Amino acid sequence: MAFTRATGKHRRPSRVHRTTARAAGVAALATTGVVGTLAAPALAAEPEVEQSGLTPVVTIGDSIADEIDAQALAQKQAAADAAAREAARERAAEAAKEAREAKERAAREAERKRLNTFVAPITASYVSTAYQAGSSLWSSGSHTGIDFHASSGTTVHAVGVGTVVETGWGGAYGNQVVIKMHDGTYTQYGHLSSIGVSVGQSVEPGQQIGLSGATGNVTGPHLHFEARTSPEYGSDMDPVAYLRSHGVNV
Repeated sequence: MAFTRATGKHRRPSRVHRTTARAAGVAALATTGVVGTLAAPALAAEPEVEQSGLTPVVTIGDSIADEIDAQALAQKQAAADAAAREAARERAAEAAKEAREAKERAAREAERKRLNTFVAPITASYVSTAYQAGSSLWSSGSHTGIDFHASSGTTVHAVGVGTVVETGWGGAYGNQVVIKMHDGTYTQYGHLSSIGVSVGQSVEPGQQIGLSGATGNVTGPHLHFEARTSPEYGSDMDPVAYLRSHGVNV
């Protein structure tokens, strides 16, 4: 007798076919390391790999799928938090850089202002003898500086930023101070009754360097002031023009 094999349309799908779709999802998640973080007991509770002679697949239940979704979401949130922290760190670093640069600019501006500040050597005084005035009182035949009216003991100021290069007796100048200014020019202060600075000392605009007097070749107390291109006698230039070029009107 011949037997005919059933070929109906309602054969039950094989176990391999039923798990294929879910296994494909697991394989995709495994490449990201999500499935690898699942606890071994959780997977062990699911059905074992079917030994069918075909490529083995893993079947998972809804609870494991939910856990995979939760871990994927946690990883995504952790990545977002790390990105936010890095952005905040970069913003803080940029703010610190801007604050540092602003501080440096302010310091440079303050230094520029300090270097360019000049004052009169005698406060609230006036020029009593002009530059290059002629008289037999001076060996050169003309005045090499200007005289500021001042009684003995009046405070004498450094006119700007500089370094003291000479102090002491200066012959006809009496007690004197010579200062090298920050721009390379020199200023001289003569006929002092006392000297308040020493060679090598740095001075600031308006700093007291001595007191006016009548030492040296004079007819009365005053301050003799010179602007020079060198510390030596004979290198004088117009002190009124010198002071005015630095914003001091006398």
